[in-house]
Amino acid sequence: MNSSIFRRVASTTATLSAAVLVLAGCSGSTAATTTEQGFPDTITLASIPGENSTDQRSSYQPVIERLQRETGAKVDLVQASDYAGVVEGLIAGNVDIAFLGPFAYVVAGVNGAQMTPLGAVVKNAGATPGYHSYGIVRSDNALVNSLADYAGRKVCFVDPSSTSGFLYPSAGLIEEGVVASGSEGDISASVTPIYAGGHDASALAVKAGDCDAGFAFDTMVDRTMIDNGELQPGDLKTVWTSETIAGQVFVANNKLGTDAIDKLQKIFTESMNSDAFVADGICSEECRITDDHAWGVVPAKDSDYDGVRHVCDVTGSEKCRG
Repeated sequence: MNSSIFRRVASTTATLSAAVLVLAGCSGSTAATTTEQGFPDTITLASIPGENSTDQRSSYQPVIERLQRETGAKVDLVQASDYAGVVEGLIAGNVDIAFLGPFAYVVAGVNGAQMTPLGAVVKNAGATPGYHSYGIVRSDNALVNSLADYAGRKVCFVDPSSTSGFLYPSAGLIEEGVVASGSEGDISASVTPIYAGGHDASALAVKAGDCDAGFAFDTMVDRTMIDNGELQPGDLKTVWTSETIAGQVFVANNKLGTDAIDKLQKIFTESMNSDAFVADGICSEECRITDDHAWGVVPAKDSDYDGVRHVCDVTGSEKCRG
């Protein structure tokens, strides 16, 4: 079993550390038992980096509760310290269900992950999956008012495998003539890249002045960090907004089998939303899931991510190849 994913997993709590140790010690030859519903006794759910581990665990709790009720399995949430950890976990077979950004989804497929989309998140009931990347600077920074002004400055990206924190920003910088391509060499020749590791960390680094400018996804800046007090309205200004990016997506490892995946797709697209959580007593009032504070999950298919693949072609980023 590929152990590199576990070196990337943030063991910030005793529960998480225990889960990682169990996974690290497993063997592909171990006979697995299943629940009455046809799922493994333990389902490993891996999440991409976002906010701090305490908030992230809380934001996934309704998803965990729903899965445990519907599958009869225990759900272990593994919070990876970077996108590569989740991708490697899928490829190695250590992850059953993952929540991925569009870029990570495409990269996982390129590198051989056998997976099926379960559904993409939407911010509100009836909405279409999708979100935007923001180019952000301090509001009192009069020198940076567009991506063209990023040239020669310290720029916070999120992670080399982040859709809205690296891939789309790279394409935007290319279109503005700031960088020649999405390669690390060309980016470093034009700006000083700093990889913050999370969207919130990127925004905070810009606020603190550690980066002259940066990138983060829309609701992290507009809602999440304001709601939790990390940002005040007016701390940052948005100088660039990307085109709509395909929604972040839950995927199932194909090793679960067709029957289990069909059931999971129904669970995610019909019952993994705030209204259903309240109706079934999982939440006493409106609750939102993931770090995107999403209302819930709607159907998604592989072709929805062709736009990301196109941006990969535009940037020529080696990260698109894994």
